[in-house]
Amino acid sequence: MNVIARSARAEGLPNLTKPLSSLFIAGSLLFTLSCGEKKDTFQQKGGGGPTIVDVIVAKSEKVSDKVEVNGTIVANEFAELRPEVSGLLTFLDVPEGKTVQKGTVIARVNNADLLAQLNRSKIQLDLAETTEKRLKQLLAVNGINQADYDLASNNVNTLKADMAYTQALIDKTIIKAPFTGVVGLRKVSAGAYVTPQSIIATMQQLSNLRIDFTVPESYQQYVNKGGTVEVMLDQASGKYETARILAIEPQVNQTTRNLTVRAVLSSGNTSPGSFAKVYITASNNKNSILIPSNSIIPEARSKKVVTVKGGKAVFAQVETGDRREDVVEVTKGLNVGDTVVVSGVLFARPDAPVKVRSVRNLNVASK
Repeated sequence: MNVIARSARAEGLPNLTKPLSSLFIAGSLLFTLSCGEKKDTFQQKGGGGPTIVDVIVAKSEKVSDKVEVNGTIVANEFAELRPEVSGLLTFLDVPEGKTVQKGTVIARVNNADLLAQLNRSKIQLDLAETTEKRLKQLLAVNGINQADYDLASNNVNTLKADMAYTQALIDKTIIKAPFTGVVGLRKVSAGAYVTPQSIIATMQQLSNLRIDFTVPESYQQYVNKGGTVEVMLDQASGKYETARILAIEPQVNQTTRNLTVRAVLSSGNTSPGSFAKVYITASNNKNSILIPSNSIIPEARSKKVVTVKGGKAVFAQVETGDRREDVVEVTKGLNVGDTVVVSGVLFARPDAPVKVRSVRNLNVASK
């Protein structure tokens, strides 16, 4: 600025320093005042006037109370085919994916030594029985004493017991189908060395499939042996099947506080291990107050809703029951006829004025 002044004086021009300084200061003051005016105007608009809200009128509606839980399909019978003894597989016949009858031989472990021992015992038994018959004839004519005959008879019984024991060991080397069912995939090959920990294959009985599911202990009264539940096997089709409750675990799980229930499917085509939805009817045509789930204000230890009374927002503490996809049941805190705020909930303040824009129905408000 001093350079401009000196240049102006040198050329005989008027001094522009003071007008430029005044113009700069005036511009700064104008910008500051305009910003302050906009800020005050925004605060005044945001703080004044009632909050615009949409509401519904609480009504008592008849609803069918159904509890939805997850379930797992299980086979009627299931077994892992394992050998009882260790050894080489000398025979293996696993018809993968096919149905086999109960008692069908699936595999056999090497038992040549046991068969040889059994044959030796049979030969010894034949000789012992012949000796016992001769001594019995001699005992009848007092040709021998009773002790000699008892010793021969005891030898016969001992050999029979040894043969029964050997036969039991042989039976342990043979793996048979425990029930009629479908054989799974083969896990081993012929000639492999197996132990009792080795799984040869699995078997499942696919008739009368069952479903296992858990329910909260508070719903224990709604599941009874012999009762029925609805099961959805395929979410895409939306088709429901009926299942009859077979048994209920007598003890509640102490960790989850759930009760395990088993039911048998009356129909339906699915595979063991599949996921299914189970629906339990808790009550029919129950009168309840339903409100949109987005109108609930969750707090640390309670839940609240905003109601409109006398043109002002009133916060009411409520207790909820069953929850569905878009609506929730209110069991305490609301009465029939109360006006509940469903939109503009976050902008409402206790005892602050509100203006109702529209009264909606439950189906529209919950979407």
